[in-house]
Amino acid sequence: MSDTQPNDGGIKMVIAFIRPGKLSDVKKGLAEVGAPSLTVTNVRGRGSQPVKKGQWRGEEYVVDLHEKVKLETVVADVPAGDVVDAIKDAAHTGEPGDGKVFVVDVEDAVQIRTGKTGPDAV
Repeated sequence: MSDTQPNDGGIKMVIAFIRPGKLSDVKKGLAEVGAPSLTVTNVRGRGSQPVKKGQWRGEEYVVDLHEKVKLETVVADVPAGDVVDAIKDAAHTGEPGDGKVFVVDVEDAVQIRTGKTGPDAV
């Protein structure tokens, strides 16, 4: 990444799946690197985190979809690598199920209110 133009002048979307209990720490970390804007969705999914077995009213059940929080943030003037590092550092516990982070290129952006496009819309 260029020092003068974050993300080589482009727009990046950073998508992360984290533990719900780490959301507050991740929000603080993102604010510290200058990327406070985000969308948060409660999701369930399965990855490397082990399946949990339990019992309720004498019946055994399996929990193979775990509660996670999906974060999405789009950045143009903040390096995507800084955003990834902030999420990784804040969400880390060292246990299976800490989550994943993905970075994707955004072809274009349009701010509805002003009509700005490209990195200016972000």
